[in-house]
Amino acid sequence: MVTAINPNARADKDSQKRVLLAAPRGYCAGVDRAVIAVEKALDHYGAPVYVRKQIVHNKHVVQSLEARGAIFVDEVDEAPEGCVMVFSAHGVAPTVIEAAHARNQRTIDATCPLVTKVHREVIRFANEGYEILLVGHEGHEEVEGTAGEAPHAVKLIDGDKDIESAVVKDPEKVIWLSQTTLSVDETMETVTKLRKRFPLMQNPPSDDICYATQNRQVAIKKVGAMSDLVIVVGSANSSNTVRLVEVAMDAGAKAAYRVDFASEIDEKWFEGVATVGVTSGASVPEELVDDVLKYLADRGYGSVETITTAEEDIQFSLPKELRKDLKAAGH
Repeated sequence: MVTAINPNARADKDSQKRVLLAAPRGYCAGVDRAVIAVEKALDHYGAPVYVRKQIVHNKHVVQSLEARGAIFVDEVDEAPEGCVMVFSAHGVAPTVIEAAHARNQRTIDATCPLVTKVHREVIRFANEGYEILLVGHEGHEEVEGTAGEAPHAVKLIDGDKDIESAVVKDPEKVIWLSQTTLSVDETMETVTKLRKRFPLMQNPPSDDICYATQNRQVAIKKVGAMSDLVIVVGSANSSNTVRLVEVAMDAGAKAAYRVDFASEIDEKWFEGVATVGVTSGASVPEELVDDVLKYLADRGYGSVETITTAEEDIQFSLPKELRKDLKAAGH
């Protein structure tokens, strides 16, 4: 038997390979603001500048800022008295601010304004006598900061066990709020279950899940439905990044993986894969996505099509404490 070998077979196979690049992806306005705040603080005050927790949940960003002189601490009492202290984009409870001021630290609040909005909602509804069912992930810094605004009024809802065990004093004075970086679909499933228990529960005045989280999920839904494999760039402790992996799978992707860096990609993932979807979490710089695209191009996935589901042009001003000091210095 004679077997004919097509010399163009490899080229044909490669020509079928493609990348679908989700847009929007990567940095959101809140992350951009927080990272720039630390960079400007280092420029203005000089190193070291202390940051409570990771400024954003991304290894590369944290390592880059550490190289410039930022020092990340878990709590403000780990930093010297009188130092410059930046609060992360995820927000802090009032007790943290008080502890920093007690140590005479110069505080810069880089909390995302959309997280601050939820803080204000907690304060408002707690003052009006509502019990607040906060949908979010236990232990996440954002949830700890938000709940800390009115711990007496907030009950965390993290899964079915919390839905079943939740008890309220007055079923007519209940409202649900949420962490800003959750899966939209999962959150609404949780709310549906909560409403069966508390039919008179009120909705938030406006969406708590932020525009960037929603936009990135919508984009990866579209990409995931057309992809054999989805690669999500971002860190394991980034809630919105982890949600993107879940959303891609729910949308129909045959496989989806999260990586911090292109070097973490496994060659075995590509067996039988023609279409690769790529996106990144809201705290991921674009250079990390570029590294993934180069990795893919080197393996025959050189055709890149951007799938755009929304345009973003939102910008947030720098924290007011930093703006004031920069203005006084003539910057």
